[in-house]
Amino acid sequence: MAETTPIESSDSGEVTLSRELSLFTVTMIGIGGMIGAGIFVLTGIAAGIAGPALILAFLLNGLVTSLTAMSYAELGSALPGAGGGYQWIKEALGGTLGFVSGWMSWFAQAVAGSLYALAFGRFAAELVHVAGIPTFGLTINQISLLFMTLIIITFTIINYIGSSETASVGNTLTVIKIVILGFLVIFGALAMSRMDGWQDRFTTGFLPNGLAGVFIAMGFTFIAFEGYEIIAQSGEEVLDPIRNIPKAIFISISVAVVVYILVGIVAVGAITPPGDLAAYEYLGEKGEIAIIEVAQQVFPWGIGGLILLLSGLASTTSALNATTYASSRVSFAMGRDHNLPEFFARIHPKRHTPYLAVVATGALMTLMAWTLPIEDVAASASIMFLLLFMLVNFAVLFLRLQSPELERGFRVPLFPILPVLAIISNAFLAVNVFRFSPIAWVFAVVWIAIGLLAYSFYFSRIEEMEKPKEILLEEVLVSRDYSVLIPVANREQARILGKIGALLACNKGGEVLALHVVHVPVQLNLSEGRLFLRDGRQYLDDVIRQSKKCDVPVHTIIRLGRNVSHAIRQTAIENASDIIVLGWPGFTKSSGKLFGSVADPIVDNPPTDVIVVRHRRWRPLKRILVPVTGGRNSRRAVRIAVNMANAEQPDPATVTILHVLPQGVDEVGRIRAERAVAESMHGVDGMPIETMYVEGDDPVESILSSAKGYDLIVIGATEEPVFTNFLVGTLPERVARGAEVTVMMVKRRSSPIHSFVRKALIEPTHLKPL
Repeated sequence: MAETTPIESSDSGEVTLSRELSLFTVTMIGIGGMIGAGIFVLTGIAAGIAGPALILAFLLNGLVTSLTAMSYAELGSALPGAGGGYQWIKEALGGTLGFVSGWMSWFAQAVAGSLYALAFGRFAAELVHVAGIPTFGLTINQISLLFMTLIIITFTIINYIGSSETASVGNTLTVIKIVILGFLVIFGALAMSRMDGWQDRFTTGFLPNGLAGVFIAMGFTFIAFEGYEIIAQSGEEVLDPIRNIPKAIFISISVAVVVYILVGIVAVGAITPPGDLAAYEYLGEKGEIAIIEVAQQVFPWGIGGLILLLSGLASTTSALNATTYASSRVSFAMGRDHNLPEFFARIHPKRHTPYLAVVATGALMTLMAWTLPIEDVAASASIMFLLLFMLVNFAVLFLRLQSPELERGFRVPLFPILPVLAIISNAFLAVNVFRFSPIAWVFAVVWIAIGLLAYSFYFSRIEEMEKPKEILLEEVLVSRDYSVLIPVANREQARILGKIGALLACNKGGEVLALHVVHVPVQLNLSEGRLFLRDGRQYLDDVIRQSKKCDVPVHTIIRLGRNVSHAIRQTAIENASDIIVLGWPGFTKSSGKLFGSVADPIVDNPPTDVIVVRHRRWRPLKRILVPVTGGRNSRRAVRIAVNMANAEQPDPATVTILHVLPQGVDEVGRIRAERAVAESMHGVDGMPIETMYVEGDDPVESILSSAKGYDLIVIGATEEPVFTNFLVGTLPERVARGAEVTVMMVKRRSSPIHSFVRKALIEPTHLKPL
C-alpha cells in the first residue's frame, strides 16, 4: 500500500489574533486615539480659523462622527475582524474599493502617527529648553526630530511585544492626560470666573469667518475624531465583541467630544492676549503650543506650561500608540488578503502579534515624519478618513440588505436615513478641507492613484491566485475509478468510518477520500480557520492508519467553509465520489433534525449514494444482516453488504437477507415477500446469500430480535413518496437506535427529477439554511 501524507502550504500556521481586550481597555484605546496630539497641536490653529466658534466645530464634528460611528458600531458588532472598515468595505463593495479603503486607512493612520510623533518631539524639545538641559549645539528642530524618531521606535517595540502590553501602556497614558486636562479645565474655569466680560468673547464676533470658517475647521480637525475606528480595527481581539465594540465606540466619542469642547471653552475664555489681539487670534498665532500658553496663564505657581508639556507628551504618546496599533492591524489584514506583500500577514509564534506589519508601519511613519510637509499631509489624512467613512456608510447600507441574518449587537436607527446623512456630511467636510490646504487633496489623490495602479497591475492578480479557497490542505493522488468520501469530525468517528470506508474501497479497487471540514463563522475570514488545522490533521491520520490495514490509498482534504454540509456536498461533486459515509452517534443536538444539521441536508437530497453509520464497538465481520422491503435502496443495501463481506479476506463474511412479514400473512403476501427479496438480490452474483423470513407485528422489534449474533446491520432507506420522505425514514432510524451492533443506513443518490423537485419546491419552504 502507498502511504501518503498531505502537502501543507507554507503559511499553514495560525493567522488569527487572540481575543483578550476588555471593554475598559478597548475604550481607553479609542479615547487615547481621539484625545491625542489633536487637542494640543490643532486647537490653536483651528481657533485661528473658526474663532470662538471653535467649540461649535468640535460639537458638530462630534455629531458628524456619531453618524458614522453608528455604522461602525453595527458592523463592528456583526463582523469583528481585524481590519475594521477595510474588511467591511471589501465584503460589501468588492475587492477594488476594499483595497482602496485599506490603502487609505493605512496611510491616514500612519500620517496621524507621524503628526503625533512630531508633536511629541516638539514638546520634548520645548521641555529640554525650559529645563535648561544642554543641547550640545543641536537646534530645536534637530532635537524635535531626534525625539520623534525615538518615540516611534519605542512604540514600534511596544506594539511588537503584544496587545496586552500595548493596552497596558496606553491605558496608563490616557488616564494621565485626562487628569491633567481636567485640571486645565478647572483652573481655566476659575480664571474665567475672575475675568470681567469673558462672556463677550462668545457672544460678540462668535463667527469671525462665518460658517465657512467653522466648516474648514471641522475638516481640518476631523483627524482628531477618528480614534473610534481603532476600536473596530482591534475588534478581532475584543472580548465579547458583539456587546463591547458598540459600547466602546460611543463611550469613547462621548468622552472625547466633552473634553474637546471644555478645553476649547477655557482656551478662548481664559487666555489673556497681548495688546488688541482677540483671544482666538492669539491662539491662532501660537499654533501648536497655544494650549501650553493657556496653561501657563491659568495654572497657579507658574507650573502650567510644564504640566501641559507633560500632558502633551502623554497625549501624543498615547495617540501614537493607538495609531501604530491601528495602522499595523490594517496592514496585517491587507497582507492576509494578499493586498499587500505576504510578510505583512505573518504572526509572531510566541507574541501572536503581526510583528512585521508593526515594523513596516513604524518605518513608514518615520520616513514620512522626516521627509514630508506633515501639516499638509495631515490634512490629506483627514480627507482620507472622511472618504473612508463614506465608504463604511455605503457598506452598512449594502450589508444590511445583503446579509440581514448577521447577528448585530447594535443596529443603526432610522435606517437608511442616518447612513445617508453621514455620507453627505463626510463628503461636504472633505471638500471644505480644500479651502485650507489644496495640496492636501494632491497628496490624497496621488496616494490613491499609486494604490490603484499597484492593485490593478499586481495585487489583484495575486489576490485572485492566493484567494483563500475552501480547500487548504490537499493530498494529490491519481484518481481511482471508485471513491469513498468519509467526512470526519472527531477521532472516534475517524476510526470507525475509516475502517468502513477502507472495506468499501478495498473490494472495488478504489480509494478513500478523507475529509475534515473546518466550520468558519461569518465573523472570520475563511483563511482564519487555519487555527483549527492541527486538530483536523490528527483525524485524517486516523483514517490513513485504518486504510493502511486494508492496503487502500487515501486522498486527504481539509476544507474551510461556512456551511459544513455544503462543503461535503461540493467535495463529493468535485471529486466524483461514488459514496459518502456519514457518522451518527445516535442522537442530535439540532432541534427538528433527525441526524443533525450537517447530515440531514445531505441525506435528504444526496449528490451520490450515502450511508449513515450508527457506530457501535466494531466487531470483526463474520455475519451481516440486511433487512429489506424491496426497491432501489434495498438493492443498494444488499450490494453494500456483499461488498463489505468480500473485503474480509481470506474468509468472507456471510450475508443474510431478512424480510419481516405481518403476523398470519397469507400465501399472496409470502409470494410478494419472496419477490421483494429476489429483487433486492438482483445483480449480485458469485456469493451465496442466505434468506430469512420472520413474522411480527412490529418490524423494528422483529429486526432487532433477528439481529442477535450478527456483527453488522445494513438497511436501506424506506421507500416513501418524495413529498413525505424528507429524511431517510423512521424504520431504519429506530433500528439504528435499538441495535447493539453497528448499523449502516443506505440511500441511493437522488435522480435529476427528484433533486429538481426538492430544490425548487421543498427546500425553500421546509429546510432552513444552516
